[in-house]
Amino acid sequence: MAGGFEEALKRRLDAAVDAALAEERIVGMVVVVAREGAVVYRRAAGFADREAGQPVREDTPFRLASMTKPVVSAAALALVDRGLLKLDDPVTTWLPSFRPRLADGRAPTITVRQLLTHTSGLGYGLDAVGREAFLRLRVSGGLDQPGLSLEENLRRLQQVPLSFEPGTRWQYSLATDVLGAVVARAGGGTLGEVVQRWITGPLGIDLAFPSGDPRRVAMPYVDASPRPARMTEPQEVPFMQGALVFSPSRDFDGRSYPSGGASMVGTADAYVTFLEALRTGGGKILRPATAAAMTSNQIGSLEVEQEGGRWGFGYGFAVLKQAEGGGMPSGAGTVQWGGVYGNHFWVDPAASLTVVVLTNTALAGMAGPFPASIRHAVYEALQAAE
Repeated sequence: MAGGFEEALKRRLDAAVDAALAEERIVGMVVVVAREGAVVYRRAAGFADREAGQPVREDTPFRLASMTKPVVSAAALALVDRGLLKLDDPVTTWLPSFRPRLADGRAPTITVRQLLTHTSGLGYGLDAVGREAFLRLRVSGGLDQPGLSLEENLRRLQQVPLSFEPGTRWQYSLATDVLGAVVARAGGGTLGEVVQRWITGPLGIDLAFPSGDPRRVAMPYVDASPRPARMTEPQEVPFMQGALVFSPSRDFDGRSYPSGGASMVGTADAYVTFLEALRTGGGKILRPATAAAMTSNQIGSLEVEQEGGRWGFGYGFAVLKQAEGGGMPSGAGTVQWGGVYGNHFWVDPAASLTVVVLTNTALAGMAGPFPASIRHAVYEALQAAE
């Protein structure tokens, strides 16, 4: 049965990858699938640098964008496991000057738990109301403004009125950048040092806040017609009701703050190892109960906008509560997230399945026809092997 699945998976995934490259939707990618703890598919395809003719390799690092968030969230939970941080700590315990206010002028208590679950009232400036304040105050989303310090960005962010009373709604936000500052303070080092000490070091994986030569990382591209274009500096891309601004050099500027929500780089195999540790009970990084909490819904009846069903949110990613309309072949309990540089992953615990897709093509590698083709290829292979 396992052999039948692997054969069907290779046939279907190879077809999806080949089609994306032939149609020039994606410039380069690495796709890795693990089932029951073993890698059953791994493929590098396309170009890490199209203009230089440099192919993607299996060990090519990619910019992770928001796939940074689960790693930093896990670091926060590792500190909780060790008694160095509490979920219900007010953020001001660690960042005394960070006191954003509601529109009525009140400065409510925001907790670490609310940062982890994006229920803090903070935003990303991607809605019609928040965009004006983010632009006026020049708040960075962690992808742009090379050389900007964390202290300055938090000073700007706290001047943006909170969108709602903390704990009453879910809204995707810069909360994980704030969490990164808390993790660094509670962990007694830089954010990169704390993540390395408690997450990437114990797992022995290549996920890190970047330094050194940016040429070892896949060159970023952006959706364009007739084919993806090499990213400029800066690059503005419409997204939701606002826009994203990318500055590819940002993460290699030593003055830039390490964005807990957006600035790690790493390989597909490394990210699979990280997700597999969570799927199997925390491995070397988290207690089993903590890993279970991270990967289960933590926001009650609040809803997260994701396609194909009703979604909640754990500590760092969306959690499928119920599939609807046949659009989501994954089972309830599946966790998933992506990154705007062109990445996505999901973990389906019922199928013992972990899938990581890293591309260098924003936003086509995160949303739209290509990710859908990958997901359906995987589940069609499962069905064919039954």
